[in-house]
Amino acid sequence: MPRHRDYVPHAVIPAVLLPFHEDLSIDEVSYRAHLRDVGSVEGISAVTINAHASEVASCTFEEQRRVLAITQDEVGERVPIVNGVYAEGSLEAARIARMAQEGGASALLVFPSGIATFGQRPEMAVEHFRRIAGASDLPLIVFQYPLAGGQGYPLATLLKIIEAVPTVRAIKDWSANPQLHERQIRVLQSRTPAVNVLTTHSAWLMSSLVLGCNGLLSGSGSVIADLQAQLWRAVQANDLAEARRLNDRIWPTAEVFYSEPWVDMHNRMKEALVLLGKLPRAVVRPPLMKLPAAEIERIRQALVAAGLLAEGARAKKVA
Repeated sequence: MPRHRDYVPHAVIPAVLLPFHEDLSIDEVSYRAHLRDVGSVEGISAVTINAHASEVASCTFEEQRRVLAITQDEVGERVPIVNGVYAEGSLEAARIARMAQEGGASALLVFPSGIATFGQRPEMAVEHFRRIAGASDLPLIVFQYPLAGGQGYPLATLLKIIEAVPTVRAIKDWSANPQLHERQIRVLQSRTPAVNVLTTHSAWLMSSLVLGCNGLLSGSGSVIADLQAQLWRAVQANDLAEARRLNDRIWPTAEVFYSEPWVDMHNRMKEALVLLGKLPRAVVRPPLMKLPAAEIERIRQALVAAGLLAEGARAKKVA
């Protein structure tokens, strides 16, 4: 059963990383330290696990179950947990959803099936969410991908999903289209009950938040959750000057994390945590690969520009 039964996804939700040993096994000690670090940030409403940031595509079902158990043990008493549902098929998605509910998660982040890259019909998406809702009554967050890739849901399809599955309470919006982003905010958040739009447009976070999102869900929160929480508070207070000051600090990290190829975004975040002395190593599972030294240097420079690392600092040793 969820520890935070009435949780509705909103406000600042960092998606945490998953550290590995050199042999590619999960580094549970470093993961626990990472959870304590992120979970202690004032202003977050939850943490997200078993998602892109934690390289869920490379994790087995049992590893995902173990990640949830560790997270519950370390921060679950005080921080709600959003568990990713990453699966190609609806039956496996339902199995993951059931596991997450039994493990005490408070909400589910539902990824689109990769089969949609070949095309989709609205009834396919509706059935996928019905299967998941049949296995768990937790609040669901629809992960909205860009429409151009085939995995995003047209607004009409989103509305069909929401009508058919009342436990959908939010979307994680990665539509990558400012006009569609604002339209979704206006349409979904005006419903009763509201379906919150959680932006994941971390490359243009301030611009996105001022449109009126009811929250943000971002992998860069694994590194800059405090700055994100401060920016969120400034936007909510309509303090434009403070929001712009904070955005100026966030911008260097966004520029380096969200550069081509985007597949390395969380790889870069791991390297940032090594430079900050918060992880002992930045191991990623294949097909991801270690970043070259020149790119790690760019990450160091971005952390300096953001005021997170002293000039001339190098990676700190972590016990």
